[in-house]
Amino acid sequence: MTEMVYGTIPVRESEPVLPKWWRTIDKWSMSCVLILFGIGILLGLAASPPLAEKNGFAPFHYVERQAVFGALALSAMMLTSMMNPRLVRRLAVLGFLGAFVALMLLPFFGTDFGKGAVRWYSLGFASVQPSEFLKPGFVVVAAWMMAASQEINGPPGRSWSFLLTLVIVVFLAMQPDFGQACLVLFGWGVMYFVAGAPLLLLIGMAVCVVLAGSFAYSGSEHFARRIDGFLSPDVDPNTQLGFATNAIREGGFFGVGVGEGEVKWSLPDAHTDFIIAVAAEEYGLILVLVIIALYAIVVVRSLMRLMRERDPFIRLAGTGMVAMFGVQAMINMGVAVRLLPAKGMTLPFVSYGGSSLIAGGIAVGMLFAFTRTRPQGEIGDILRGRGR
Repeated sequence: MTEMVYGTIPVRESEPVLPKWWRTIDKWSMSCVLILFGIGILLGLAASPPLAEKNGFAPFHYVERQAVFGALALSAMMLTSMMNPRLVRRLAVLGFLGAFVALMLLPFFGTDFGKGAVRWYSLGFASVQPSEFLKPGFVVVAAWMMAASQEINGPPGRSWSFLLTLVIVVFLAMQPDFGQACLVLFGWGVMYFVAGAPLLLLIGMAVCVVLAGSFAYSGSEHFARRIDGFLSPDVDPNTQLGFATNAIREGGFFGVGVGEGEVKWSLPDAHTDFIIAVAAEEYGLILVLVIIALYAIVVVRSLMRLMRERDPFIRLAGTGMVAMFGVQAMINMGVAVRLLPAKGMTLPFVSYGGSSLIAGGIAVGMLFAFTRTRPQGEIGDILRGRGR
């Protein structure tokens, strides 16, 4: 009877894991992620040698570390994408609990590395940023709560997810890390909207966010300084934003040439937060458009696959994951061209950073696991059946 109602997709019995994974994975999206990582290595070769020289390292010290972190990230992505959604959910809950505890202990054991925000744990040979690992776990936990609330006599999962989001946002704002706080709040808002939230409630939440931003502006010098710099009609050419916007302008359509850029000698974060400025200066608008297109392909293809998904949990978790992935890329590039205030957020798979690369690999692996083709009827089958 179930097959008559929902329809099925033929299942190959006893199919090995790897052939089954290759047959069901979104190959276009996976290829885009691999290309983005390759572009990140290419840009790292241009952006990181000046910083390595300044810190007394070998010229390609940061590129080699990025290659190692990237290998771990891609391995995590592949392994996670091979899991079924139920196993992904179990592991994500455990990972979320560990990252949440680490986030709470940051004020006591964390460090700011002289950047004015306590966001990292220093391990001596490397650093770990708990908020990066918190995001994918949070999306899965929040989606699980919302999906459970749609069941008959289910728990008030939407309210629970909202309270959990508020707690996380408060801890992130205490660092302060308003960029990640906004990203978490946005991801939850998208999932809540997809789950059927009233529009008036979302408008009310947007008003609350504006009020919270006003309070943060008056109470946080770190936050106020970035907002003032963004709203100022004149850009100080000696600031990171000044160097970045000038580099983008100098690059034009085709760039100044490989290795000929100057911004990497002026920006301390040229290999991380402002990597797109290096791309624009040396390779021009052409490469920037390619990067934007790669992110857009992953986002659009993932959403198209999720639209056909029948399981509420998978649909919500996948939507939250792809929304945070796409918006993080948009925020990073928006900051570089001065469309948004400085956030200190990396460009997924392109920027240097161990925590962001590995956590990004886990998050995208979860997304690929949620968007794999499975032996089930699609949501369209249900809608067509109801219309008969």
